[in-house]
Amino acid sequence: MEEPKIFIVKTTAGRERQVIDKLISVIKRKNLSIFSILSPHGVSGYIFLEAVSRDEVNTAVYGIQHIKGVISSNVEYKEIEHFLVPSSTQITIKENDIVEIISGPFRGEKAKVTRISKTKEEVVVELLEAAVPIPVTVKLDAVKVIRREEEEVKE
Repeated sequence: MEEPKIFIVKTTAGRERQVIDKLISVIKRKNLSIFSILSPHGVSGYIFLEAVSRDEVNTAVYGIQHIKGVISSNVEYKEIEHFLVPSSTQITIKENDIVEIISGPFRGEKAKVTRISKTKEEVVVELLEAAVPIPVTVKLDAVKVIRREEEEVKE
């Protein structure tokens, strides 16, 4: 058996999930030698397939809506490795911290952290100046800590 290679499939931007769902059903139905599918966060319009041969990939993608084609050159593993290895960002935000939202529709608002999702890199906050506390989910990089829980206890 040949060594698997990585192929790039060009798709309509924003339709990667639909393409992947269709590809999975075709791969299972035709019992193709495609071992993995990667749609990296932040890369729109492309998915990566790990397969034995270009013929397998061409068979899988044939006739699927939103696929624009297979790019002719193969990709080395080291070129996409950074998409696969989780980044070890240090999360310094804790529950009950007071943060300022620095981007998005609530920019400039102050909020209290109620929950942290390290895997999704998101925090759930409650806006301080809202009449009714409504939980809002924002990305970790969209908030900055302005007051720690310990500081609040001392006051």
